[in-house]
Amino acid sequence: MQFYRQKPILNYIVDFYCPAMNLVIECDGSQHFTNEGLEADRVRDEALAHLSLRVLRFDNGQVMGQIDDVVEVIYQFIRQESP
Repeated sequence: MQFYRQKPILNYIVDFYCPAMNLVIECDGSQHFTNEGLEADRVRDEALAHLSLRVLRFDNGQVMGQIDDVVEVIYQFIRQESP
C-alpha cells in the first residue's frame, strides 16, 4: 500500500493519503479541538467525502503515546475495506 505525506487534495493538504484505499489519515493538534477547528474539520471531511475519500483522525497524543493502537485501527480499516 502506497501512502503519500502532505498530499494536496482540493484546497487542503492532508497529512497522509492512500489512493488505493481512498483513505486520508489526519494527525490533529490542539487547534483542531476548538469550535473553529472542529467546524473547519467538518467542512474539510465533507469536501473529501464528495471525492469518495474516507478520513481517519487521530490526535497527536494518540500518535505519540499509543502508536500501536493507531496502527491497528489503520490496519483494520484497510483489512475491512480491501476487495
